[in-house]
Amino acid sequence: MTIALGSDHAGFSLKNVVRKHLEMKGIQCKDYGTFDDARTDYVQYGEAVALAVSGEVCERGIIVCGSGIGISIAANKVKGIRAALCADVYSAYVSRRHNDANVLALGARVTGEGLALMIVDTWLETEHAGGRHQERVNLIRDLESKHMR
Repeated sequence: MTIALGSDHAGFSLKNVVRKHLEMKGIQCKDYGTFDDARTDYVQYGEAVALAVSGEVCERGIIVCGSGIGISIAANKVKGIRAALCADVYSAYVSRRHNDANVLALGARVTGEGLALMIVDTWLETEHAGGRHQERVNLIRDLESKHMR
C-alpha cells in the first residue's frame, strides 16, 4: 500500500511524524508537500493528495492542516474522494467501516501526536464493511455523478 501525504505549514510537523510512523511500519509514502513550515495554503496539498488517490497513484491519502477542516473540504472537491476529518479513534474506525473513506484528514492544532498515530493506525487497519454501507457509498457516488463534472 502507498499512502499519499500532504499538509500546509500548520500540519507540516504532524505530517512528518505520521510519515515516519508509517515508514517504520513498512508502509510506503508519497509526500505531496509542503516541505517546510513557511506559510502556504492548504488547498493545493489537499487537491494533490486527492488527485493521487482518485487517479490510483496511491491507495489512500492522509492530509493535515491546522484544524483539518479546510484541507478536507478541498480534498472532497475531487470526484471519487471521501475525505473524513477524524479527531478520535471511533470516527476513524467508522469512516472506514461505514463510509469507505479513502482520505484521512487530521487537525494538527486539535489532535496531539500520540492520538493522531492511534487514529492513523485504526484508519489503516479497518476494512470497509460493505453490505448496507456499500449501498450508501453508492448513493454518495450517485451524488457526485449528478453534481460534479
